[in-house]
Amino acid sequence: MNKKLFPLALGGLAIGTTEFIIMGLMQDVASSLQISIPKAGYLISAYAIGVIVGAPLLVAASVKYSPKKVLMALMVLFTVFNGLSAAAPGFYSLMVARFFSGLPHGAFLALAL
Repeated sequence: MNKKLFPLALGGLAIGTTEFIIMGLMQDVASSLQISIPKAGYLISAYAIGVIVGAPLLVAASVKYSPKKVLMALMVLFTVFNGLSAAAPGFYSLMVARFFSGLPHGAFLALAL
């Protein structure tokens, strides 16, 4: 395997895991936040909306920079926002953090591919 592809594959794995892991943890998240499971489903929607909003905006904003630097910056943003998700004290703060963690998702995949 080309060593240049490894970081891209690792980033894709991280993004895919973040996108889908919440589905398997839905009942635990709902009980820890003391909300219903359908309300916890909004966390999936918040991430998806972040992907939809972030992909065109971040790709358009990054055309002047080298793809390598943009990909690294997107993964830093992704990591920071996921860290905020892990530390979120309540439902609404978690929802906002999930939205922001979705922003770099689409841009990263577009640039990586």
